[in-house]
Amino acid sequence: MTALSVSTSSAVSLRADALVIGVAKGPKGLVVAPGAEAVVEAFEGKLADVLTTLGATGAEGEAVKLPAPAGAKASLVLAVGLGAAAEGAYGAEELRKAAGTAARTLAGSKKVALALPAVSADEVEAVALGGLLGTYSFGSYKAEVAKAPVAELVLLVERKGSKDAKAAVERAAAIGEEMNRARDLVNTAPNDLNPKSFAAIAQAAGKEHGLKVEVLDEKALAKGGFGGILGVGVGSANPPRLVKVAYTHPKAKASLAFVGKGITYDSGGISLKPAGHNETMKCDMAGAAAVFAAVVAAKRLGLQVNVTAWLALAENMPSGSATRPGDVLRMYGGKTVEVLNTDAEGRLVLADAIVRAGEEQPDVIVDVATLTGAMVLALGTRTFGVMANDEALRTRLHETAGAVGEASWPMPLPADLRKGMVESTVADLANMGERMGGGLVAGLFLQEFVAEGTAWAHLDIAGPAFNEGAPSGYTPKGGTASAVRTLVRFAEDTAAGK
Repeated sequence: MTALSVSTSSAVSLRADALVIGVAKGPKGLVVAPGAEAVVEAFEGKLADVLTTLGATGAEGEAVKLPAPAGAKASLVLAVGLGAAAEGAYGAEELRKAAGTAARTLAGSKKVALALPAVSADEVEAVALGGLLGTYSFGSYKAEVAKAPVAELVLLVERKGSKDAKAAVERAAAIGEEMNRARDLVNTAPNDLNPKSFAAIAQAAGKEHGLKVEVLDEKALAKGGFGGILGVGVGSANPPRLVKVAYTHPKAKASLAFVGKGITYDSGGISLKPAGHNETMKCDMAGAAAVFAAVVAAKRLGLQVNVTAWLALAENMPSGSATRPGDVLRMYGGKTVEVLNTDAEGRLVLADAIVRAGEEQPDVIVDVATLTGAMVLALGTRTFGVMANDEALRTRLHETAGAVGEASWPMPLPADLRKGMVESTVADLANMGERMGGGLVAGLFLQEFVAEGTAWAHLDIAGPAFNEGAPSGYTPKGGTASAVRTLVRFAEDTAAGK
Protein backbone atom coordinates (compact mmCIF):
# COMPACT_ATOMS: atom_id res chain seq x y z
CA MET A 1 0.00 0.00 0.00
CA THR A 2 1.35 3.40 -0.97
CA ALA A 3 2.23 5.68 1.94
CA LEU A 4 1.16 9.35 1.89
CA SER A 5 2.93 12.12 3.78
CA VAL A 6 3.60 15.87 3.69
CA SER A 7 6.83 17.82 3.86
CA THR A 8 7.67 21.51 4.12
CA SER A 9 11.08 20.95 2.53
CA SER A 10 12.11 22.79 -0.62
CA ALA A 11 11.40 20.94 -3.86
CA VAL A 12 15.10 20.68 -4.64
CA SER A 13 16.24 19.71 -1.14
CA LEU A 14 13.99 16.69 -0.55
CA ARG A 15 15.66 13.39 -1.38
CA ALA A 16 13.44 11.35 -3.71
CA ASP A 17 13.56 9.20 -6.82
CA ALA A 18 11.53 11.75 -8.74
CA LEU A 19 10.15 15.25 -8.34
CA VAL A 20 6.81 16.08 -9.97
CA ILE A 21 5.93 19.58 -11.14
CA GLY A 22 2.93 20.94 -13.01
CA VAL A 23 2.96 22.65 -16.40
CA ALA A 24 0.13 24.20 -18.38
CA LYS A 25 -0.77 25.62 -21.78
CA GLY A 26 -0.44 29.39 -21.68
CA PRO A 27 -1.49 31.87 -24.39
CA LYS A 28 2.12 32.08 -25.59
CA GLY A 29 3.24 28.53 -24.92
CA LEU A 30 4.08 26.31 -22.00
CA VAL A 31 4.11 27.80 -18.50
CA VAL A 32 5.34 26.25 -15.26
CA ALA A 33 2.64 26.07 -12.57
CA PRO A 34 3.11 27.42 -9.04
CA GLY A 35 4.83 25.07 -6.61
CA ALA A 36 7.90 24.58 -8.80
CA GLU A 37 9.63 27.93 -8.17
CA ALA A 38 12.70 26.31 -6.66
CA VAL A 39 12.99 24.00 -9.65
CA VAL A 40 12.70 26.91 -12.08
CA GLU A 41 15.47 28.70 -10.19
CA ALA A 42 17.67 25.60 -10.29
CA PHE A 43 17.25 25.56 -14.08
CA GLU A 44 18.33 29.22 -14.11
CA GLY A 45 14.91 30.29 -15.35
CA LYS A 46 15.09 28.16 -18.48
CA LEU A 47 12.87 25.25 -17.40
CA ALA A 48 9.95 26.20 -19.66
CA ASP A 49 12.30 26.50 -22.66
CA VAL A 50 13.89 23.12 -21.92
CA LEU A 51 10.51 21.42 -21.64
CA THR A 52 9.27 23.05 -24.83
CA THR A 53 12.37 21.77 -26.63
CA LEU A 54 11.51 18.27 -25.37
CA GLY A 55 8.04 18.59 -26.90
CA ALA A 56 6.03 19.41 -23.78
CA THR A 57 2.92 21.55 -24.28
CA GLY A 58 1.22 21.39 -20.88
CA ALA A 59 -1.75 19.44 -22.25
CA GLU A 60 -3.80 17.42 -19.79
CA GLY A 61 -2.43 13.89 -19.40
CA GLU A 62 1.00 14.76 -20.76
CA ALA A 63 4.07 13.56 -18.82
CA VAL A 64 7.62 14.55 -19.78
CA LYS A 65 10.74 13.37 -17.95
CA LEU A 66 14.05 15.23 -17.73
CA PRO A 67 17.17 14.92 -15.55
CA ALA A 68 17.03 16.88 -12.32
CA PRO A 69 19.16 20.06 -12.22
CA ALA A 70 22.45 20.27 -10.38
CA GLY A 71 21.97 20.56 -6.65
CA ALA A 72 18.59 18.81 -6.55
CA LYS A 73 18.31 15.77 -4.29
CA ALA A 74 15.93 14.03 -6.73
CA SER A 75 17.43 12.32 -9.76
CA LEU A 76 14.51 12.97 -12.10
CA VAL A 77 11.97 15.71 -12.77
CA LEU A 78 8.57 14.79 -14.21
CA ALA A 79 6.47 17.58 -15.71
CA VAL A 80 2.78 16.70 -15.87
CA GLY A 81 0.24 18.63 -17.90
CA LEU A 82 -2.61 20.47 -16.18
CA GLY A 83 -4.32 21.65 -19.36
CA ALA A 84 -5.12 25.32 -19.89
CA ALA A 85 -3.25 27.67 -17.59
CA ALA A 86 -5.40 28.97 -14.74
CA GLU A 87 -5.64 32.64 -13.87
CA GLY A 88 -6.01 31.71 -10.21
CA ALA A 89 -6.05 28.32 -8.52
CA TYR A 90 -6.24 25.11 -10.53
CA GLY A 91 -9.37 23.02 -10.17
CA ALA A 92 -9.43 19.97 -7.92
CA GLU A 93 -10.11 17.60 -10.81
CA GLU A 94 -7.17 18.94 -12.81
CA LEU A 95 -4.94 18.37 -9.78
CA ARG A 96 -6.30 14.86 -9.21
CA LYS A 97 -5.71 13.89 -12.84
CA ALA A 98 -2.19 15.35 -12.89
CA ALA A 99 -1.21 13.56 -9.67
CA GLY A 100 -2.71 10.33 -10.98
CA THR A 101 -0.82 10.63 -14.25
CA ALA A 102 2.42 11.20 -12.33
CA ALA A 103 1.85 8.19 -10.07
CA ARG A 104 1.14 5.89 -13.02
CA THR A 105 4.11 7.19 -15.00
CA LEU A 106 6.51 6.73 -12.08
CA ALA A 107 5.48 3.18 -11.16
CA GLY A 108 8.53 1.33 -9.87
CA SER A 109 9.79 4.34 -7.87
CA LYS A 110 10.22 4.10 -4.13
CA LYS A 111 9.73 7.75 -3.24
CA VAL A 112 8.11 10.51 -5.28
CA ALA A 113 7.77 14.17 -4.27
CA LEU A 114 4.78 16.12 -5.59
CA ALA A 115 5.35 19.86 -6.06
CA LEU A 116 2.03 20.59 -7.74
CA PRO A 117 0.10 23.87 -7.28
CA ALA A 118 -1.71 22.92 -4.07
CA VAL A 119 -2.00 25.49 -1.28
CA SER A 120 -5.44 25.07 0.31
CA ALA A 121 -6.50 21.94 2.17
CA ASP A 122 -8.91 21.05 -0.63
CA GLU A 123 -6.12 21.31 -3.21
CA VAL A 124 -3.78 19.21 -1.09
CA GLU A 125 -6.48 16.59 -0.68
CA ALA A 126 -7.07 16.53 -4.43
CA VAL A 127 -3.37 15.92 -5.14
CA ALA A 128 -3.13 13.25 -2.44
CA LEU A 129 -6.26 11.44 -3.60
CA GLY A 130 -5.32 11.59 -7.28
CA GLY A 131 -1.84 10.34 -6.51
CA LEU A 132 -3.06 7.47 -4.36
CA LEU A 133 -5.65 6.41 -6.94
CA GLY A 134 -3.02 6.66 -9.65
CA THR A 135 -0.78 4.16 -7.86
CA TYR A 136 -3.48 1.49 -8.10
CA SER A 137 -2.68 -1.75 -9.86
CA PHE A 138 -4.27 -5.19 -9.66
CA GLY A 139 -1.79 -8.00 -9.93
CA SER A 140 -3.34 -10.75 -7.82
CA TYR A 141 -3.27 -13.29 -10.63
CA LYS A 142 0.07 -12.43 -12.26
CA ALA A 143 3.26 -14.35 -11.55
CA GLU A 144 5.27 -11.20 -12.19
CA VAL A 145 4.21 -7.59 -11.91
CA ALA A 146 6.09 -5.37 -14.37
CA LYS A 147 6.49 -2.41 -12.02
CA ALA A 148 5.44 -2.06 -8.41
CA PRO A 149 3.31 0.95 -7.49
CA VAL A 150 5.10 4.00 -6.07
CA ALA A 151 5.91 3.11 -2.46
CA GLU A 152 5.67 6.62 -1.00
CA LEU A 153 4.16 9.89 -2.17
CA VAL A 154 5.34 13.05 -0.40
CA LEU A 155 3.32 16.22 -0.89
CA LEU A 156 5.36 19.40 -0.66
CA VAL A 157 3.39 22.08 1.20
CA GLU A 158 4.00 25.48 2.73
CA ARG A 159 4.98 25.56 6.38
CA LYS A 160 1.99 27.78 7.10
CA GLY A 161 -1.02 25.50 6.90
CA SER A 162 0.93 22.26 7.16
CA LYS A 163 -1.37 21.04 9.96
CA ASP A 164 -4.41 21.40 7.69
CA ALA A 165 -2.44 19.74 4.90
CA LYS A 166 -1.74 16.70 7.07
CA ALA A 167 -5.45 16.39 7.90
CA ALA A 168 -6.30 16.68 4.21
CA VAL A 169 -3.86 13.90 3.36
CA GLU A 170 -5.33 11.65 6.05
CA ARG A 171 -8.80 12.25 4.66
CA ALA A 172 -7.58 11.47 1.13
CA ALA A 173 -6.00 8.25 2.40
CA ALA A 174 -9.28 7.08 3.96
CA ILE A 175 -11.28 7.71 0.79
CA GLY A 176 -8.60 6.55 -1.64
CA GLU A 177 -7.86 3.32 0.19
CA GLU A 178 -11.54 2.41 0.29
CA MET A 179 -11.92 3.26 -3.40
CA ASN A 180 -9.00 0.97 -4.15
CA ARG A 181 -10.66 -1.72 -2.02
CA ALA A 182 -13.75 -1.36 -4.22
CA ARG A 183 -11.58 -1.61 -7.33
CA ASP A 184 -10.02 -4.81 -6.02
CA LEU A 185 -13.46 -6.32 -5.47
CA VAL A 186 -14.60 -5.42 -8.99
CA ASN A 187 -11.41 -6.80 -10.55
CA THR A 188 -11.41 -10.07 -8.61
CA ALA A 189 -12.27 -13.09 -10.75
CA PRO A 190 -15.80 -14.42 -10.21
CA ASN A 191 -14.52 -17.89 -9.34
CA ASP A 192 -12.98 -16.24 -6.26
CA LEU A 193 -15.55 -13.56 -5.48
CA ASN A 194 -19.01 -14.97 -4.95
CA PRO A 195 -21.80 -13.94 -2.55
CA LYS A 196 -20.38 -15.95 0.35
CA SER A 197 -16.79 -14.70 -0.04
CA PHE A 198 -17.95 -11.10 -0.55
CA ALA A 199 -19.95 -11.36 2.67
CA ALA A 200 -16.86 -12.69 4.47
CA ILE A 201 -14.84 -9.69 3.24
CA ALA A 202 -17.52 -7.37 4.61
CA GLN A 203 -17.43 -9.19 7.95
CA ALA A 204 -13.65 -8.87 8.15
CA ALA A 205 -13.84 -5.14 7.39
CA GLY A 206 -16.54 -4.73 10.00
CA LYS A 207 -14.34 -6.34 12.60
CA GLU A 208 -11.37 -4.20 11.60
CA HIS A 209 -13.23 -0.89 11.65
CA GLY A 210 -15.88 -1.44 14.31
CA LEU A 211 -18.90 -1.74 12.02
CA LYS A 212 -21.94 -3.89 12.71
CA VAL A 213 -22.33 -6.53 10.00
CA GLU A 214 -25.29 -8.87 9.57
CA VAL A 215 -25.41 -11.58 6.91
CA LEU A 216 -28.57 -13.34 5.75
CA ASP A 217 -27.71 -16.63 4.07
CA GLU A 218 -30.00 -18.57 1.75
CA LYS A 219 -31.92 -20.14 4.65
CA ALA A 220 -32.51 -16.80 6.34
CA LEU A 221 -33.50 -15.25 3.01
CA ALA A 222 -36.04 -18.01 2.41
CA LYS A 223 -37.44 -17.65 5.92
CA GLY A 224 -37.70 -13.88 5.47
CA GLY A 225 -39.39 -14.06 2.09
CA PHE A 226 -36.69 -12.39 -0.03
CA GLY A 227 -38.03 -13.78 -3.30
CA GLY A 228 -36.13 -11.38 -5.55
CA ILE A 229 -32.65 -12.19 -4.26
CA LEU A 230 -33.45 -15.89 -4.04
CA GLY A 231 -35.01 -15.91 -7.50
CA VAL A 232 -31.85 -14.53 -9.06
CA GLY A 233 -29.46 -16.74 -7.11
CA VAL A 234 -31.37 -20.02 -7.26
CA GLY A 235 -29.65 -21.18 -10.45
CA SER A 236 -26.14 -20.94 -9.04
CA ALA A 237 -24.07 -23.35 -6.98
CA ASN A 238 -23.07 -20.25 -4.97
CA PRO A 239 -26.14 -19.22 -2.96
CA PRO A 240 -27.09 -15.56 -2.45
CA ARG A 241 -26.58 -13.29 0.53
CA LEU A 242 -28.00 -10.03 1.85
CA VAL A 243 -25.39 -8.17 3.86
CA LYS A 244 -26.05 -5.20 6.14
CA VAL A 245 -23.03 -3.07 7.09
CA ALA A 246 -23.97 -0.38 9.60
CA TYR A 247 -22.07 2.64 10.89
CA THR A 248 -23.65 4.68 13.66
CA HIS A 249 -22.45 7.88 15.29
CA PRO A 250 -23.68 8.86 18.77
CA LYS A 251 -24.27 12.47 17.66
CA ALA A 252 -25.95 11.65 14.35
CA LYS A 253 -29.14 13.54 13.51
CA ALA A 254 -29.79 11.83 10.18
CA SER A 255 -29.57 8.36 8.70
CA LEU A 256 -28.78 7.21 5.19
CA ALA A 257 -29.25 3.85 3.49
CA PHE A 258 -27.00 2.96 0.54
CA VAL A 259 -28.21 -0.09 -1.39
CA GLY A 260 -25.86 -1.83 -3.82
CA LYS A 261 -26.46 -4.32 -6.61
CA GLY A 262 -24.03 -7.18 -6.07
CA ILE A 263 -24.30 -9.67 -8.92
CA THR A 264 -20.89 -11.30 -8.57
CA TYR A 265 -21.25 -12.76 -12.05
CA ASP A 266 -24.05 -12.15 -14.51
CA SER A 267 -24.43 -14.71 -17.27
CA GLY A 268 -27.94 -13.46 -17.95
CA GLY A 269 -29.41 -16.65 -16.53
CA ILE A 270 -31.77 -18.57 -18.82
CA SER A 271 -31.95 -15.37 -20.92
CA LEU A 272 -28.27 -15.98 -21.62
CA LYS A 273 -26.06 -13.12 -22.73
CA PRO A 274 -24.46 -13.60 -26.17
CA ALA A 275 -20.71 -13.94 -26.65
CA GLY A 276 -19.04 -10.56 -26.42
CA HIS A 277 -21.37 -9.37 -23.68
CA ASN A 278 -20.45 -11.60 -20.74
CA GLU A 279 -16.65 -11.41 -20.53
CA THR A 280 -16.63 -8.46 -18.11
CA MET A 281 -19.70 -9.40 -16.12
CA LYS A 282 -17.65 -9.89 -12.97
CA CYS A 283 -18.11 -6.11 -12.65
CA ASP A 284 -21.86 -6.42 -12.07
CA MET A 285 -21.28 -6.13 -8.34
CA ALA A 286 -19.69 -2.66 -8.62
CA GLY A 287 -22.70 -1.04 -6.94
CA ALA A 288 -22.33 -3.25 -3.87
CA ALA A 289 -18.59 -2.55 -3.82
CA ALA A 290 -19.30 1.20 -3.96
CA VAL A 291 -21.78 1.31 -1.08
CA PHE A 292 -19.55 -0.98 0.99
CA ALA A 293 -16.52 1.26 0.43
CA ALA A 294 -18.57 4.37 1.20
CA VAL A 295 -19.76 3.15 4.60
CA VAL A 296 -16.25 2.08 5.62
CA ALA A 297 -14.93 5.47 4.53
CA ALA A 298 -17.67 7.20 6.53
CA LYS A 299 -16.54 5.30 9.62
CA ARG A 300 -12.88 6.11 9.03
CA LEU A 301 -13.74 9.78 8.63
CA GLY A 302 -15.92 9.77 11.75
CA LEU A 303 -18.86 11.45 10.01
CA GLN A 304 -21.70 12.49 12.31
CA VAL A 305 -24.36 10.62 10.37
CA ASN A 306 -25.66 7.06 10.49
CA VAL A 307 -24.92 5.18 7.26
CA THR A 308 -26.01 1.66 6.42
CA ALA A 309 -24.92 -0.25 3.34
CA TRP A 310 -27.10 -3.06 2.02
CA LEU A 311 -25.26 -5.47 -0.28
CA ALA A 312 -27.68 -7.53 -2.38
CA LEU A 313 -25.41 -10.39 -3.47
CA ALA A 314 -26.22 -13.15 -5.95
CA GLU A 315 -24.75 -14.98 -8.92
CA ASN A 316 -27.02 -15.13 -11.98
CA MET A 317 -26.46 -18.47 -13.68
CA PRO A 318 -28.45 -20.84 -15.94
CA SER A 319 -29.19 -24.33 -14.65
CA GLY A 320 -32.00 -26.78 -14.12
CA SER A 321 -32.96 -24.91 -10.96
CA ALA A 322 -32.71 -21.39 -12.40
CA THR A 323 -35.62 -18.99 -12.60
CA ARG A 324 -37.32 -19.18 -16.02
CA PRO A 325 -38.87 -16.43 -18.11
CA GLY A 326 -42.53 -16.61 -17.13
CA ASP A 327 -41.88 -17.48 -13.48
CA VAL A 328 -43.51 -15.30 -10.81
CA LEU A 329 -41.52 -14.23 -7.76
CA ARG A 330 -43.01 -13.06 -4.49
CA MET A 331 -40.75 -10.23 -3.39
CA TYR A 332 -39.84 -9.15 0.12
CA GLY A 333 -42.80 -7.11 1.29
CA GLY A 334 -45.36 -9.15 -0.65
CA LYS A 335 -45.48 -7.77 -4.21
CA THR A 336 -45.31 -10.27 -7.05
CA VAL A 337 -43.17 -9.91 -10.16
CA GLU A 338 -43.45 -11.78 -13.44
CA VAL A 339 -39.96 -12.44 -14.76
CA LEU A 340 -39.99 -11.81 -18.50
CA ASN A 341 -36.22 -11.64 -18.85
CA THR A 342 -33.82 -13.24 -16.39
CA ASP A 343 -31.10 -10.84 -17.55
CA ALA A 344 -33.04 -8.00 -15.92
CA GLU A 345 -32.00 -9.44 -12.57
CA GLY A 346 -30.36 -6.47 -10.86
CA ARG A 347 -33.67 -4.74 -10.24
CA LEU A 348 -34.97 -7.90 -8.55
CA VAL A 349 -32.22 -8.09 -5.92
CA LEU A 350 -32.31 -4.32 -5.41
CA ALA A 351 -36.07 -4.33 -4.89
CA ASP A 352 -35.82 -6.73 -1.96
CA ALA A 353 -32.97 -4.73 -0.43
CA ILE A 354 -34.77 -1.39 -0.89
CA VAL A 355 -37.84 -2.64 0.91
CA ARG A 356 -35.71 -4.03 3.75
CA ALA A 357 -33.71 -0.80 3.99
CA GLY A 358 -36.92 1.21 4.09
CA GLU A 359 -38.14 -0.69 7.15
CA GLU A 360 -35.48 1.12 9.18
CA GLN A 361 -36.93 4.49 8.10
CA PRO A 362 -33.78 6.23 6.86
CA ASP A 363 -34.00 9.86 5.79
CA VAL A 364 -32.76 8.96 2.31
CA ILE A 365 -32.21 5.74 0.35
CA VAL A 366 -29.68 5.82 -2.50
CA ASP A 367 -29.22 2.69 -4.58
CA VAL A 368 -26.19 2.19 -6.81
CA ALA A 369 -26.09 -0.33 -9.64
CA THR A 370 -24.57 -1.30 -12.95
CA LEU A 371 -28.17 -1.69 -13.95
CA THR A 372 -28.79 -1.17 -17.66
CA GLY A 373 -27.00 -1.15 -20.98
CA ALA A 374 -29.57 1.44 -22.00
CA MET A 375 -27.92 3.96 -19.66
CA VAL A 376 -24.56 3.36 -21.34
CA LEU A 377 -26.17 3.98 -24.73
CA ALA A 378 -27.71 7.20 -23.40
CA LEU A 379 -24.77 8.66 -21.47
CA GLY A 380 -21.63 6.84 -22.61
CA THR A 381 -18.96 5.15 -20.53
CA ARG A 382 -17.93 8.01 -18.24
CA THR A 383 -21.23 9.39 -16.96
CA PHE A 384 -23.73 7.81 -14.59
CA GLY A 385 -27.46 8.54 -14.56
CA VAL A 386 -29.27 9.98 -11.54
CA MET A 387 -32.98 9.34 -10.97
CA ALA A 388 -35.05 10.14 -7.90
CA ASN A 389 -38.59 10.46 -6.58
CA ASP A 390 -37.68 13.95 -5.40
CA GLU A 391 -36.33 16.57 -7.81
CA ALA A 392 -34.35 18.39 -5.12
CA LEU A 393 -32.61 15.14 -4.12
CA ARG A 394 -31.80 14.36 -7.76
CA THR A 395 -30.32 17.83 -8.21
CA ARG A 396 -28.35 17.55 -4.99
CA LEU A 397 -26.78 14.23 -5.99
CA HIS A 398 -25.96 15.51 -9.47
CA GLU A 399 -24.27 18.59 -8.01
CA THR A 400 -22.49 16.51 -5.37
CA ALA A 401 -21.06 14.25 -8.05
CA GLY A 402 -19.81 17.26 -10.00
CA ALA A 403 -18.22 18.74 -6.89
CA VAL A 404 -16.06 15.63 -6.38
CA GLY A 405 -15.17 15.16 -10.05
CA GLU A 406 -17.63 12.43 -11.04
CA ALA A 407 -19.63 12.94 -14.22
CA SER A 408 -23.38 12.38 -13.85
CA TRP A 409 -26.58 13.47 -15.51
CA PRO A 410 -30.12 13.87 -14.09
CA MET A 411 -32.61 11.55 -15.76
CA PRO A 412 -36.44 11.56 -15.59
CA LEU A 413 -38.89 8.93 -14.44
CA PRO A 414 -41.67 9.38 -17.03
CA ALA A 415 -45.02 8.09 -15.79
CA ASP A 416 -46.02 6.90 -19.26
CA LEU A 417 -43.21 4.32 -19.27
CA ARG A 418 -44.70 2.66 -16.20
CA LYS A 419 -47.68 1.34 -18.15
CA GLY A 420 -45.98 -1.59 -19.88
CA MET A 421 -44.43 -2.73 -16.62
CA VAL A 422 -47.68 -2.91 -14.64
CA GLU A 423 -49.72 -4.65 -17.33
CA SER A 424 -48.69 -8.18 -16.35
CA THR A 425 -51.74 -10.44 -16.49
CA VAL A 426 -50.46 -12.72 -13.72
CA ALA A 427 -48.51 -10.52 -11.26
CA ASP A 428 -48.40 -7.05 -9.76
CA LEU A 429 -45.48 -6.11 -11.98
CA ALA A 430 -43.31 -7.41 -14.79
CA ASN A 431 -39.55 -6.98 -14.59
CA MET A 432 -39.56 -5.54 -18.13
CA GLY A 433 -41.45 -2.73 -19.81
CA GLU A 434 -41.04 -0.76 -23.00
CA ARG A 435 -37.76 -1.38 -24.81
CA MET A 436 -37.12 2.28 -25.57
CA GLY A 437 -36.01 4.12 -22.45
CA GLY A 438 -34.96 0.89 -20.75
CA GLY A 439 -32.79 2.67 -18.17
CA LEU A 440 -35.75 4.78 -17.10
CA VAL A 441 -38.05 1.75 -16.97
CA ALA A 442 -35.59 0.09 -14.57
CA GLY A 443 -35.71 3.16 -12.35
CA LEU A 444 -39.50 3.15 -12.40
CA PHE A 445 -39.48 -0.52 -11.38
CA LEU A 446 -37.31 0.23 -8.36
CA GLN A 447 -39.52 3.15 -7.38
CA GLU A 448 -42.40 0.69 -6.95
CA PHE A 449 -40.59 -0.73 -3.92
CA VAL A 450 -39.86 2.54 -2.14
CA ALA A 451 -42.08 3.19 0.87
CA GLU A 452 -44.39 6.17 0.54
CA GLY A 453 -42.83 9.30 1.99
CA THR A 454 -39.26 8.00 1.71
CA ALA A 455 -36.78 10.04 -0.30
CA TRP A 456 -35.03 7.76 -2.78
CA ALA A 457 -32.49 8.08 -5.57
CA HIS A 458 -31.02 5.65 -8.08
CA LEU A 459 -27.54 5.89 -9.58
CA ASP A 460 -27.05 3.77 -12.70
CA ILE A 461 -23.26 3.43 -12.97
CA ALA A 462 -23.25 0.87 -15.81
CA GLY A 463 -21.07 3.13 -17.97
CA PRO A 464 -18.26 4.37 -15.69
CA ALA A 465 -18.00 1.42 -13.27
CA PHE A 466 -15.58 -0.59 -15.43
CA ASN A 467 -13.04 0.99 -17.77
CA GLU A 468 -12.35 -1.23 -20.77
CA GLY A 469 -10.18 1.42 -22.38
CA ALA A 470 -6.68 2.63 -21.60
CA PRO A 471 -5.89 4.12 -18.18
CA SER A 472 -5.86 7.90 -17.89
CA GLY A 473 -5.28 10.33 -15.06
CA TYR A 474 -6.15 8.50 -11.86
CA THR A 475 -8.52 6.08 -13.64
CA PRO A 476 -7.11 2.58 -14.20
CA LYS A 477 -8.17 -0.08 -16.63
CA GLY A 478 -10.85 -2.25 -14.99
CA GLY A 479 -12.78 -1.32 -11.86
CA THR A 480 -12.96 2.40 -11.17
CA ALA A 481 -14.87 2.70 -7.84
CA SER A 482 -17.50 4.87 -9.52
CA ALA A 483 -19.91 6.67 -7.15
CA VAL A 484 -17.85 6.15 -3.98
CA ARG A 485 -16.74 9.79 -3.80
CA THR A 486 -20.28 10.98 -4.50
CA LEU A 487 -21.70 8.85 -1.69
CA VAL A 488 -19.04 9.92 0.81
CA ARG A 489 -19.53 13.63 0.03
CA PHE A 490 -23.31 13.17 0.21
CA ALA A 491 -22.89 11.63 3.68
CA GLU A 492 -20.56 14.46 4.71
CA ASP A 493 -23.02 17.10 3.58
CA THR A 494 -25.86 15.31 5.35
CA ALA A 495 -23.81 15.23 8.55
CA ALA A 496 -23.25 18.98 8.17
CA GLY A 497 -27.00 19.54 7.88
CA LYS A 498 -26.94 20.50 4.22
